[in-house]
Amino acid sequence: MKNKNVVFMGTPDFAVPVLEMLIAKTNVIMVVTQPDKEVGRKKELVYSPIKKVAISHDIPVFQPVRIRKDYDVLKELDIDLIVTCAYGQIIPKEVLDLPKRGCVNVHASILPKYRGAAPIQWALLNGEAKTGVTIMYMDEGMDTGDIIKIAEIPILDTDNVGTLHNKLSILGRDTLASVLDNLLNGIVIGIKQTDDYTLAPMIKREDEVINFNDSGQNIINKIRALTPWPLANFSLNNKEIKVISAEFKKCNSKGTGKIVEITKDSLGISCKDGIIYLKIIKPFGKKEMPISSFINGIKKEEYLNKVVD
Repeated sequence: MKNKNVVFMGTPDFAVPVLEMLIAKTNVIMVVTQPDKEVGRKKELVYSPIKKVAISHDIPVFQPVRIRKDYDVLKELDIDLIVTCAYGQIIPKEVLDLPKRGCVNVHASILPKYRGAAPIQWALLNGEAKTGVTIMYMDEGMDTGDIIKIAEIPILDTDNVGTLHNKLSILGRDTLASVLDNLLNGIVIGIKQTDDYTLAPMIKREDEVINFNDSGQNIINKIRALTPWPLANFSLNNKEIKVISAEFKKCNSKGTGKIVEITKDSLGISCKDGIIYLKIIKPFGKKEMPISSFINGIKKEEYLNKVVD
């Protein structure tokens, strides 16, 4: 497969194993990734993880602000296959039509469920028992192309978005590798998706807020879906507290969103059908800490029965 020319499009860490596999097996002639970002007060330019890999292998990098309008450099290449994985922009038809063997995408869900930018988060938010990756041909829609192969894994009670991200990144690499030879030889026929689809839009700031009027399981799902980033949160004394881990105890609760229990190493907040016990938190302006450290710094009597926002 080293005589096959591949263009790879991707940006974050999730896509790195896929790119590294393609470099090992094919001739990656160009990497397309998002423009460098300015970070911090000094506004230092930071490369995407994919750009760092490309540079380390002396592969040309193309970083269009809008690939819909800027793709002429790709028209000059002899491309057998384009592979995308978490690139972050919609690919225009003019680019999809360039490679001899088409354009394929590695998507972190079992399509047609969870089309969109945040499939891992929404699978956790909705309490799914399993997730997976889909290798698919790309068309002009968002994750609507014909399916080439699906691989599934269970979602464990101990999983959060970080652990699933890492598992699916490797699964995506291995699943693409299993069909890569056939793709490059043009002997793969995709299967059309059904109309029974769900969407997974980008997580918004309001999606991060914990609603203690909700069920305990839904609250735990939200915490898992947003850990280790961007973290679920609530307000206490008008200051944001981010929650990294918590446990739920089902019981009869009187009212919701109230601190109903404080011991030396436990703080419980009532919800719709029980109590959420905070385990690890990150108070505003402070570092991550176990709940016992937070409790040591407060007067328990001032917090017991206090309502959170």
